[in-house]
Amino acid sequence: MEDTSSGITTLDPLGGRHLRVGIISPYSFETPGGVQLHIRDFAQQLMKRGHQVQVLAPGRRTNDMPLWVQTTGSSFAVPYNGSVANLSYFGSAGRVTRQWVRQGRFDILHLHEPEVPSLSHKPLIRGFAPCPYVATFHASFDTYPLAMRITRPYLRSYLANIRQAICVSPSALQTAEHILTDRIDTQIIPNGIDAGFFRKATPEREWEGRPGAPTIGFLGRMKEERKGFRILAQAAPTILAAMPGVRFLCAGDGEKEAREMLRDIDPDLSKHFLFLGRISDDDKASFYHSLTMYIAPQTGGESFGIVLTEAMAAGCPVVASDLQAFRDVSQEGTSARLFAKGDPMDCARVILELLGRYDSRRDLADRGRRRAMDYDWNHVTDRILQVYAKALEEGVPGRRGWNPLRRATVTASPGR
Repeated sequence: MEDTSSGITTLDPLGGRHLRVGIISPYSFETPGGVQLHIRDFAQQLMKRGHQVQVLAPGRRTNDMPLWVQTTGSSFAVPYNGSVANLSYFGSAGRVTRQWVRQGRFDILHLHEPEVPSLSHKPLIRGFAPCPYVATFHASFDTYPLAMRITRPYLRSYLANIRQAICVSPSALQTAEHILTDRIDTQIIPNGIDAGFFRKATPEREWEGRPGAPTIGFLGRMKEERKGFRILAQAAPTILAAMPGVRFLCAGDGEKEAREMLRDIDPDLSKHFLFLGRISDDDKASFYHSLTMYIAPQTGGESFGIVLTEAMAAGCPVVASDLQAFRDVSQEGTSARLFAKGDPMDCARVILELLGRYDSRRDLADRGRRRAMDYDWNHVTDRILQVYAKALEEGVPGRRGWNPLRRATVTASPGR
């Protein structure tokens, strides 16, 4: 199959067969997050290839949710891995989830973060396996949580019905290995991006850097300490002392908290920061294209680094903290420049070095652009479909001779 928009040849491990795929998110779609965006984009890739997809998530429906996303109607917020997760676990959550699985008559059920106490945990009860299960593990922890150490025997037993496991990065694999048995086939497949979408975007004139007035970008939830806005804010005075015309463009939630951080550092600092709030996908692509440099100053809790790959695909030079996940994406600092995690002065040093060297920024952008192609959805979807094919060949435990590939149809309409 040929992708005419990008010229990239895609594979079809299923031999032309179209599947009914059920995907369960542990997190509500009401609040944007990396797992939810991954599920949304992957579902769209499947539908482009003719597969039928339904998604189940906690929480309430919002006006912008696709019709193929169904929700349980409620969720509760809990602190999780340095953030706040909206989950659904108690009451009727299990019954509703398993009923949705039965009614979907899926060929594959794809569970995201099944170790999390939420919806994707619910189909794994003993005696309930209507189709093969594939699971994707996203989380990475700087220190493995005590709760997961205590519940490890339970989780290893509970996850035994999974046929194939995917980890989005080496960091996520290190976490998942604690709770997966050796018999579960596990491989690393990264999150995907539409590299062509980011590559083809156009800059926004108001955001563009210019000689003597470069723009430095940040995207993320600024009130979450692990996203590292405070590190960038603490680096800003040093950067401005050397180059007073620098502007900092910040997209995402948490402007109030961010302004408070800036006031604590220097009351005059906020005049150099422009807060954009949440931005659309189109604006995000233009945002990356407009920047002189993108900064990812996260301090922990990152298993991948999707914003790095997006910025690199747009041809934006990237500076990132040296988290293991970012080292993996950047090929140990080859396609993005790294600084010491949590060190504002080292962050400022690296930024100023690049601001003073146009050739270095250009070369870094070129290396990043090439690296981003490794994460294009065409390649990532091919690899996930190969995992689906393996799971279907194995079938369902206890259901001898059952092979969903034989009954998969070729007439499924996308997105039904």
